[in-house]
Amino acid sequence: MIPIARLVPALAPVVGGAAVLVWRFQETRKPVTTRKIVIPPLGMSTGFGMFFVPEMRVPWTWGVGAFLLGALVLAVPLARSSALERDGDVVMMRRSNGFILILLGLLAIRLLAHNWVGQYLSVRQTAAIFYLLAFGMILRWRAQMLVRYQKLREDIAGEPATGAVAASP
Repeated sequence: MIPIARLVPALAPVVGGAAVLVWRFQETRKPVTTRKIVIPPLGMSTGFGMFFVPEMRVPWTWGVGAFLLGALVLAVPLARSSALERDGDVVMMRRSNGFILILLGLLAIRLLAHNWVGQYLSVRQTAAIFYLLAFGMILRWRAQMLVRYQKLREDIAGEPATGAVAASP
């Protein structure tokens, strides 16, 4: 029988990945707003509170390395597969079949890396490292999305309205 201490960390990424897929599908049905772009990384930033617990702390170099790996490597496929497009007076997220494959690929990488990292770090430190990796990835992805969104909103604001009033950013 698998101990619960090993089962929960193994299932959490799968459940989280499924939740992201559902969320991503829902995200394409409603107009994008500044709030919808900014809230996820802001909400996720509360996780930095875990570092108040000494058992969660990792060396700075490891933390910076994990953050940079997420921001410079793993965020790239997310950003490339997240297209925003103008639809009348609003900005919409365009669905991408590739995004689902990218998320599944990132989940597979995470599961494999988690097992490897878990051999060298405690369960709590492993969680902290993967949090930093994910935060770097989400922060860069959303920052790039915000820049693209603002450019589209400027284009919309520069033209006369042709229909429905856009949601406030």
